[in-house]
Amino acid sequence: MLLFAILPVLLICDVSVISARQVKMRMVNEPINTGQTWGNNEPEILKPKVKPANFSGPPHLKRLVGRCFSKTVNSYKYELCPFQNVTQHEQSLRWNPYSGILGIWQEWQIEGNVFKSMLMTEGDQCLDKSRKVTVHLECGALNSITNVSEPTTCEYAIVFVTPLVCHPHSLLVYPTLSEALRSRWDEIEGELFNEEITLQGYQKKLTQIFQDAGYVLDPSKREQLKAATKSDQLLAPQGDGFETLEACSAAYAVLEEEIRRLKAQLERQGQGQGQDPEENPLFNLDNIYT
Repeated sequence: MLLFAILPVLLICDVSVISARQVKMRMVNEPINTGQTWGNNEPEILKPKVKPANFSGPPHLKRLVGRCFSKTVNSYKYELCPFQNVTQHEQSLRWNPYSGILGIWQEWQIEGNVFKSMLMTEGDQCLDKSRKVTVHLECGALNSITNVSEPTTCEYAIVFVTPLVCHPHSLLVYPTLSEALRSRWDEIEGELFNEEITLQGYQKKLTQIFQDAGYVLDPSKREQLKAATKSDQLLAPQGDGFETLEACSAAYAVLEEEIRRLKAQLERQGQGQGQDPEENPLFNLDNIYT
């Protein structure tokens, strides 16, 4: 009887072993969302898709260049760097908090004769479009962000108050233009008044004036900013190396061209001094980039 009592126990144990061998562990190789991994305290390096446009607009707003202002709303920290970019950082203890670029300074939104808002476009991808931010400037005692909203998915609105726009003429466009551009504006105003051009034609010519002033980007300038960023990212090493063979090859080509330039310069110096450049210790390429 004892033998029969032991056998079922052995059979049960054996079945449990077989079942355990059939269970596979699923490994998560990478986070679902872009962000920091758990335990990594280093901030994520954000990669812009385009370069910010040059400063433009009322000259007194140049005081904001190089400064950044932040506000936390619903566990997200929004950071506005005027004439640079807007970023968003999730304030969370979870293992992959989100950090991303919401928009990069591109141009002004102008209504009539007024700089209405700053347009920060070409942010990180969101669904089927890029994120973008409209920054509204209002009068206030201190430079600060007073409100952040998302009226439309992936499209944000920031209200930034500053004493720099409290004067009633602080955001007028016409006074900031060059004399030549003001003359062109006066001319098309006369053409519109005399019904020599339609309102649509007037708006088209006015937009061209704003583009020539650098307040609004034309299509070619947009492409230049995109191309400049791609070039920088291609040549910049990531950490101790390059992310792709293409980036490495491009950087190598740049260095190779620099070596040829330095070699030619040394040859000219050697010829001027009557010395064989190959005998010049500075000619040793091992001394370059070390």
